[in-house]
Amino acid sequence: MVVSHSKRKATQLPPPLVLVLLYASLIVAGTIGLKLPVATVAPIGWSDAIFTATSAVTVTGLAVLDTGRDFTIYGQIIICSMIQLGGLGLMTFAVLILSMLGLPIGFSNRIYLREDLNQTSATDLMALTKVIIRIVLLCELVGALVLSIVFIPDLGVAQGAWSAVFHSVSAFNNAGFSLYSDSLSQWAGNPLLNLTIILLFVIGGLGFTVIADVWQLRSWRKYSLHTKLMLFGTAILLVFSTLAFTLMEWNNPETLGGMNWGTKLVVSLFQAATPRTAGFNTVDMASLNDSTTLMFMILMVIGSGSTSTGGGIKVTTFIVLLLATIAFFKRQTAIDIFGRRLGADQIMKVLALAMVSLALIISSMFVMLVFHEGNFLDIAFETVSAFGTVGLSRGVTGDLDQIGRTIIMFIMFVGRVGPLTIGFVLATQKSKRISYPSGTVYLG
Repeated sequence: MVVSHSKRKATQLPPPLVLVLLYASLIVAGTIGLKLPVATVAPIGWSDAIFTATSAVTVTGLAVLDTGRDFTIYGQIIICSMIQLGGLGLMTFAVLILSMLGLPIGFSNRIYLREDLNQTSATDLMALTKVIIRIVLLCELVGALVLSIVFIPDLGVAQGAWSAVFHSVSAFNNAGFSLYSDSLSQWAGNPLLNLTIILLFVIGGLGFTVIADVWQLRSWRKYSLHTKLMLFGTAILLVFSTLAFTLMEWNNPETLGGMNWGTKLVVSLFQAATPRTAGFNTVDMASLNDSTTLMFMILMVIGSGSTSTGGGIKVTTFIVLLLATIAFFKRQTAIDIFGRRLGADQIMKVLALAMVSLALIISSMFVMLVFHEGNFLDIAFETVSAFGTVGLSRGVTGDLDQIGRTIIMFIMFVGRVGPLTIGFVLATQKSKRISYPSGTVYLG
């Protein structure tokens, strides 16, 4: 009786809490793996190991050590594995393994998988999972093959092939980890590498449900509302940010100034796409104009797509916020888009997500400024980059003290599992027994 009672208690854990515990467990396992002598060129401290593991599992890319220089091939494989597990989702891998072993997928596992994939229904999850696995493996394989065309001639067969695999996995999962100190700056003018990396992190940032829709339906009219909003929003943001970056940095001698116009366009496209959680860069972030830096911070807050490998408040959240604002000024009580109407519960969720995210960013930034001396813009950029699980930095990551590292790790973790997931874990749901009369509050 005691055993059965404990099992019932275990299964009563809320799915968001299980998700948090799973990612935390992976970080602990990764930390232990990176502390092994075989993982590093020279011994590293626990602080360096846990920061690197957290950054890899949350697919952020902020680094206090040089991935290519300080870690051995074994350590790099551990980081690559954590990136893959953290980006694709632990429950997705667990379900895949159970399926390969021919074991049944229980109802509780389906609920956890639904939470991990951010779905509203537990039906058809197995089919979605299989589609996700196929697409991920296909994209990463093709990406590695194309990147090897660039890396192998420059680095040799063994190092070039591993570099292609590592960067393909890192790019698709929007991790931003690179084996080179300058990220990919030495290949800034290579169109093949730039376009391949861009395609990988844009596809990974669209979200698994969007990818599955495009893969299976292949018709705009048949796409879900979420897929249409993601494709439309991603295209608009990419075009806008590319044009804006080109105009603002065209004459900056430390970024685009010394390049020919063809290279300027390629570099501008790459930099415009990377702030929405990709994390790679081909120019020095500290050399950007202040206006460009602010635009990057806005893009990092917006992030990528829901159920994707990226972070941020998500593109659809940003679009719904804009639509709600427009509807208010038009005196409309509902939001209609692409022939569909958004429910009040979705709008409330968007508002809650925006407020929780804003509060997290501001409070974290305030604590960072209190305990860590440094340039305000650099610290603000670092904080927003951690929240969006982007990984771009203006060079202050390695200078963070223990308090600063702890804050950044917490923000990265919340940014990966989702602010609302943490909120659902902490919140207690109670049904109201009393109904009050309506009142008026003067706003604005």
